[in-house]
Amino acid sequence: MLTVDCTDVLSIKNELVVYVSDEVAAIPTLKQHQFTLSTLDDEIIDTGIVITAIKEFLDSIGEGNNFAVISNNDSINIKSISGTVIERKTIPQQEMFSCTHCGFVTRFEVELNTHMKIHYF
Repeated sequence: MLTVDCTDVLSIKNELVVYVSDEVAAIPTLKQHQFTLSTLDDEIIDTGIVITAIKEFLDSIGEGNNFAVISNNDSINIKSISGTVIERKTIPQQEMFSCTHCGFVTRFEVELNTHMKIHYF
């Protein structure tokens, strides 16, 4: 499992996680200031590919020169070089729940709990 800290890019975290998980073919799990990437068969995720995907995404929105992507073991930090953070108007989103086994996403915790049962029967 690989953790990506998005503290300095919180306003684009959701877009970033979709792009990176598609590029790496990994299952994302959203957390408050970060997201994790994992695979179904617990293979090791290539950190270099994840870093490249993050940099490509930042370049695509014109922020590539303003942020450094730093790797430390199983953790990647996206840090502002100038000390500024990306701020965009965000639409308030309802809390989402994600299955740690397969990436299934729902707005309802009860539905997630019911879904999780399929992994244990």
